[in-house]
Amino acid sequence: ILLHSDRDPIPDVPAIYFVMPTEENIDRICQDLRNQLHESYFLNFISAISRSKLEDVASAALAANAVAQVTKVYDQYLNFITLEDDMFTLCHQNKELISYHAINRADIQDTDMEAIMDTIVDSLFCFFVTLGAVPIIRCPRGNAAEMVAVKLDKKLRENLRDARNSLFTGDNMAAGQFSFQRPLFVLADRNVDMATPLHHTWTYQALIHDVLDYQLNRVVMEEGLGAEPSPAGARPKKKNRKAYDLTAADRFWQKHKGSPFPEVAESVQEELDTYRAQEDEVKRLKCIMGLEGEDEGAISMLSDNTAKLTSAMSSLPELLEKKRLIDLHTNVPAASQ
Repeated sequence: ILLHSDRDPIPDVPAIYFVMPTEENIDRICQDLRNQLHESYFLNFISAISRSKLEDVASAALAANAVAQVTKVYDQYLNFITLEDDMFTLCHQNKELISYHAINRADIQDTDMEAIMDTIVDSLFCFFVTLGAVPIIRCPRGNAAEMVAVKLDKKLRENLRDARNSLFTGDNMAAGQFSFQRPLFVLADRNVDMATPLHHTWTYQALIHDVLDYQLNRVVMEEGLGAEPSPAGARPKKKNRKAYDLTAADRFWQKHKGSPFPEVAESVQEELDTYRAQEDEVKRLKCIMGLEGEDEGAISMLSDNTAKLTSAMSSLPELLEKKRLIDLHTNVPAASQ
């Protein structure tokens, strides 16, 4: 049931509230206490309620003679939304209030900026309380990211100072601030594009440069000596290193070094199909050369095939070079994946 919807009193039923500690929500809870809507009240606040607002609830409960009915008050520290196992987003009713535009608009006042920073810090603090770990914070200087980092650091330190009430102690908190497995929390300003430098360029030459040992037009790759696994207890098989030269004489390299990787894979397959067709033609001619019979048709066919075979044999070095280049550009992309 929505908090601000019209509700009839149900005096024999307990009520569980799960709300943000905003002025409007606190006023409605106080109104419910005065109206004696429920038998008992379990108040769960998504983020920590301030002392002043908690006193407002206490005053309303005292005035309504409902102090005993307020059974529990919890700070749940859940002011964020988990979208996936390794991704979350800040939780806010109006996302425009904490958006990139809101932070960077020209007419923003200092008080507005402070409010935005406090909202962001509150959500981040809730996340780390739920995670049960104190982060190592890193950020660039001189922008909103630094403001958030400073405020979050202060909030964490204030909580850790109070050892008795610290949210980062207890058996279920993985030693909190004392853990050697503390997460690294990197705060980056959206004006700085952090994602692009972390992605490999998707062209053939650039990808080889990024992920393989590529120097002076030579790429060196490790190759396994065998596909069988090493016997139990035996040393793992050593890998030999094979070098490939990618020079101007390599027509495939010159044509496709700037091509996207999927296009390179398609071109390698096309070259392989062409090579196999030429290889099959040579094999066919070799079989035909064993043709028996001395009629004019057979002699004419033998003469034509002899000319074709001679031409094929003269192009054999070129065919072998094509096969070498196909093998090269099959192995290198496979190692780049």
